[in-house]
Amino acid sequence: MYQGFYNLASGMLTQSRNLNTISNNMVNIQTPGYKNETMVSSTFKEEMLYRTGQYSKENPTQLATVSKIKTAKQVYTNYDQGGLEQTDGIYDFALNGNGFFCIQTSQGIRYTRNGSFSVDKDGYLVLNQAGRVLNKEGQPVQIKNENFTVDSKGHITAAITKQSDGEESGSQEVTIEDYGTLKVVDFPDQGQLHAEDNGLFSTAQAETTPADTTVQWKMLEKSNVDMVEQMTAMMSSQRALQSAAQSLKMYDQIMSKSVSDVGKL
Repeated sequence: MYQGFYNLASGMLTQSRNLNTISNNMVNIQTPGYKNETMVSSTFKEEMLYRTGQYSKENPTQLATVSKIKTAKQVYTNYDQGGLEQTDGIYDFALNGNGFFCIQTSQGIRYTRNGSFSVDKDGYLVLNQAGRVLNKEGQPVQIKNENFTVDSKGHITAAITKQSDGEESGSQEVTIEDYGTLKVVDFPDQGQLHAEDNGLFSTAQAETTPADTTVQWKMLEKSNVDMVEQMTAMMSSQRALQSAAQSLKMYDQIMSKSVSDVGKL
């Protein structure tokens, strides 16, 4: 009888966490570069055996290791490319291909696909509520003139026109200001990235340089969240949660009646 309580309670907790994951996906559907997350569940007994080295998921040979007590195993991130959208914003950037922009935060370097940048009061390119964007040398990108251009490698330059003799009628001199190249990196195993707030990721892996990735200026990458898929998953999870709650209520009523009947003996 008590086993039923544990099974239902664990199922409710797992579905509750799954709903939180789905809700987070739906909230961030308009967030540039956001990557869809999916929660995968397992059983408590399997996880305990796996973590103590008594069970191999790659080559399972043990019988009768499955229990009905559900537990949230892990949240997986889908790093598939999102669609690109033209914005014409001069501080908007998108990555076409693998890789991440590098952001200097108060907790260290973090990585993101969100290229919806702006500039702070000192002219540094920043990701809102995160930190400054880094160049290939690992230094913050400072843009001193809004009349800049960006090539497909993320190299930012500005052509500055000045009167060479100080007179309006005099000849003009054009100088090129180099603001550096956006640092774009990738990692051998994206599955080892740890998702944080504000669309940021952290990892202990060594950075690599993506081969064929291009920087698209005045564009943003859309999230790769499928709203229809998320709505379907949410309804399924809600039904499972409601069913478990109703069954748990029934178990409680049966147990109360059993205790009452025992007291009459």
